[in-house]
Amino acid sequence: MNKFVKLFWIAIKGEEKNFTTGSINRAIFLLSVPMILEMVMEALFALVDAFFVSRVSINAVATVGLTESVITLVYSIAIGLSMATTAMVARRIGEGDKEKAAIAAVQSIWIALAFSTCVCLVGIFFSENILRAMGGSESLIAEGVWYTRLIFGGNYVIMFLFLLNAIFRGAGDASVAMRSLWISNIINIILDPCFIFGLGPFPELGLTGAAVATNIGRGIGVVYQVYMLSRGMVIVRIARRHIVMSWEVVKKLFEVSIGGMGQYIIASSSWIFLMRIISEFGESAVAGYTISIRILIFSILPSWGMANAASTLVGQNLGADQPNRAEQSVWRTAFYTMIFLGIVSVIYFISARSIVSLFHPDPTVVQMGVASLRIICLGYVFFAYGMVISQAFNGAGDTRTPTIMNFFCFWLIQIPLAYLLGLQLEVGPNGVFWAVAISESILAIICIYIFRLGRWKTIKI
Repeated sequence: MNKFVKLFWIAIKGEEKNFTTGSINRAIFLLSVPMILEMVMEALFALVDAFFVSRVSINAVATVGLTESVITLVYSIAIGLSMATTAMVARRIGEGDKEKAAIAAVQSIWIALAFSTCVCLVGIFFSENILRAMGGSESLIAEGVWYTRLIFGGNYVIMFLFLLNAIFRGAGDASVAMRSLWISNIINIILDPCFIFGLGPFPELGLTGAAVATNIGRGIGVVYQVYMLSRGMVIVRIARRHIVMSWEVVKKLFEVSIGGMGQYIIASSSWIFLMRIISEFGESAVAGYTISIRILIFSILPSWGMANAASTLVGQNLGADQPNRAEQSVWRTAFYTMIFLGIVSVIYFISARSIVSLFHPDPTVVQMGVASLRIICLGYVFFAYGMVISQAFNGAGDTRTPTIMNFFCFWLIQIPLAYLLGLQLEVGPNGVFWAVAISESILAIICIYIFRLGRWKTIKI
């Protein structure tokens, strides 16, 4: 027990940085603990935010669901660019070249800044159109347009929170990434009820207050990240000499990140179509689905932390010319993730009604949320391998393979199946939920097969 506690604190403090030698289990543990805790806090915020927003109105919950289904496209760009950044930084650290790692980090920041500005302008001027296109009613638009406007306008903090943490993870500084998200989300959780309900000296802003709290909390998290990078308190230090454009590096980042962006744009646009189909069944269906997704995220995000650990291990070990160690790391990480999600799926299936009822009293909303939670979690064991192996491809710089797999499973299977079951065969929202579970399971099986072929070991970045 003492050995476990000691190892746990080493992981939290980030005292070990080299994961190309020694025990693979130890490396997985030291990287996974801060990444899991990082994602647990992100997941906790998602639940707390859903809890407070659900106290405003059904329209408020539905607005969050519709907005998030579109803003996920921004997440897709951020995650895609972050994948490329993690892969390139990890490879350079594995090679022992911190200077080139810093140069790669700066180039990714320039790209993110340009993209975020475009998204900001779109959100400011077209928020009403976005909600209307997603099937929102006029009353929903009137109540929620400022929430959508502020979330899109403040996408800078979302983008940089993802990206700068990707730099830390690639370098092996997972504990710093954890602390930045903890700072961000703790502040967010505290401010959420203050701005939504007008506690103390804070104005009562309703749903808009949730967006204000999010932008403030995440903005402070980004300030902390910049401080750590610029003060040399992490492996990759960004100095003044690095703040220049390196078109060669930008080109390479684009080549790797385009695949990463593509795979998540494909996945997130699929969620947009799913949300659009569900909106045909009314605001209560959208609200129930949104709540269930927040609950699912609570367990998926910690699992995503394990997947991120696998990505870093693959990148660093390929950089150190140890492909077999990279492969072993992935299989072990996927197995541990499968055990975790298997346990969670049983808990969710048995306790679905009790859990969903905590977030909204409306029986129709609860019914939709319970159905979504139970059906989607049936594919959890498959989700584990799909997440970890996809991230392993990305960590190797092979972002093209997951993109092709996502296109096949989400656009050619998930969307048509959801439309067929939900609307054509009149199964209703349950048909959409089944489409998600089935397509994600198929994706995992394909991931395993292609990973075994081993072509990812030959990718050069």
